[in-house]
Amino acid sequence: MSTSVDAEQAWQDLQRIRVPQERVYDEIERCAHGDAGATYTTAGIMWVFLAVSGLDLPRWAFWLVLTAYVTLLGSLAVIYNRRTRMRLHRSRHSWRSFATFLAGMAVTAVTILVSGALVDWLALPFGSLIQATVSAGAFLLFVGPANRWAVSSLRDRAARASLKETHR
Repeated sequence: MSTSVDAEQAWQDLQRIRVPQERVYDEIERCAHGDAGATYTTAGIMWVFLAVSGLDLPRWAFWLVLTAYVTLLGSLAVIYNRRTRMRLHRSRHSWRSFATFLAGMAVTAVTILVSGALVDWLALPFGSLIQATVSAGAFLLFVGPANRWAVSSLRDRAARASLKETHR
């Protein structure tokens, strides 16, 4: 079977497919780079929780604050997930996304524990405020570069997948 192929038409067809795909990845990268609202809000909520949890609260009040903290973080995740214009399935998350999430949890937990131990050891006044500030600062310093690293692999993965398709 030999069918003549118009090279110019084939190139235009390829561009019609590629341009929307590039726009999708541009939008994902824009969300990861430009929308810092969720990051700052999360850091603020974490700061308030750590500052309040360092107070000498009764047990029921601590559990109430913890419940409010988890509820606020869950609500924030739902709100920002709904605001995202891109609805992708597999291409939205890669192994880097999950590695970033786990590393972020580890960095934040270690920072909270180490700063808390250091504040207790030095017997600093307003220790919970210092611990909250250091932990929220470490969170903010980690999240920005980590998100950019996680999202940068999506475009590369799509390029490799389309290259495999063209070589079949």
